[in-house]
Amino acid sequence: MTSPTPQPAASPVQPAVSQPTTPTSPQHERLGRRRFLATTVAGAVALATARAWGRDYSKDAPPPKYPDPDIVVLDPRFARYKIGNTAIQRIYHSKDMLWAEGPAWNGVGRYFIWSDIPNNVQLRWLDDDGHVSRFRYPSGNSNGNTFDYQGRQISCEHGNRRVVRYEYDGSVTVLADSYNGKPLNAPNDVVVHPDDGAVWFTDPGYGSLLNYEGNKAPNDSPQPYQKEAVYRLDVSTGKLTKVTDEIYKPNGLCFSPDYKKLYVADTGASHYPDAPKNIKVWEVVDGSKLANGREFADMSMELKRKGENGGLMVEKVAGLADGIRADIDGNIWAAAGWVGDGYDGVHIFAPDGTRIGLIRLPEICSNVCFGGPRRNRLFMTASTSIYAVYVETRGAHIT
Repeated sequence: MTSPTPQPAASPVQPAVSQPTTPTSPQHERLGRRRFLATTVAGAVALATARAWGRDYSKDAPPPKYPDPDIVVLDPRFARYKIGNTAIQRIYHSKDMLWAEGPAWNGVGRYFIWSDIPNNVQLRWLDDDGHVSRFRYPSGNSNGNTFDYQGRQISCEHGNRRVVRYEYDGSVTVLADSYNGKPLNAPNDVVVHPDDGAVWFTDPGYGSLLNYEGNKAPNDSPQPYQKEAVYRLDVSTGKLTKVTDEIYKPNGLCFSPDYKKLYVADTGASHYPDAPKNIKVWEVVDGSKLANGREFADMSMELKRKGENGGLMVEKVAGLADGIRADIDGNIWAAAGWVGDGYDGVHIFAPDGTRIGLIRLPEICSNVCFGGPRRNRLFMTASTSIYAVYVETRGAHIT
């Protein structure tokens, strides 16, 4: 998404979590290595509640301490996903990068790509040696990227207000640029359904609200060309269908592991005072329609911080979810930000919508994807940096 007007940053804050139960020594001795690591993770929760922000990700930073205190277990269900002897890594940073977005993993090429929207460029990180290079310029101020099940890259172009596919011969196919006789606002994020290859994408319009990330529309409406919506493109016929506009500004989207649900982050609060800060979910009907839209997760949460007298106080805050992805267990991993320390990063929600974990980052996180040869590494685009961390689960989809 484009950068909404930031909310006032909260003071350094920590998640309000309960104290874990420490296992007894005999039980501890019987644990295997895998279970021991998970137990060690659970024991780190108390440290996370009292730790002040100030992590050093610079080149000469001291080695991280295990378990990583910025991978926070809020609910016992998340403990199994936190690996005790791994840490969040900043794999790329540049002062020239302005707003990283649209992460996608290419399993065949074993590379990770993303967009720097304002700089009108796509960048690529190679799994072989961590080399980063310019992948595509100009990129149409691309935002969301993905790959279809034939390995072709699909991108949402803010600047050209369209969804495109890059073909094997280097040509570009325009998949969608208008609906009902009107231009699209500025497509944002995109996913592909494996059964029929249909392309599902969101169109909140951020790329047409400012020249910074695209081309400003000739009006000052939060709806540059038409109502914000989620669309489905039948690639075999070229038919574009609006599947829902029952959301203020649809942003990141993903399917459940079985493709029976579609989750969409709503960032409408950036322009609509009445918009909720949440993630919505719909049932997917006949593989092509949506029904029963409802709130899946509320982005508000309580955080502990130091009060004026030095004691701890609880503060309720709410930021925005942006890009989202599902793991094989049906948990939703949501990029989040616009609150400040202790909140910005990745929020993990169980299938029932309960927030069970946090990955705290020093920058606003815009989007996430699972990658690596085993799809067990979470890549995070965060403002001017790319972060990655291994987790004990895998992405539900190819990217």
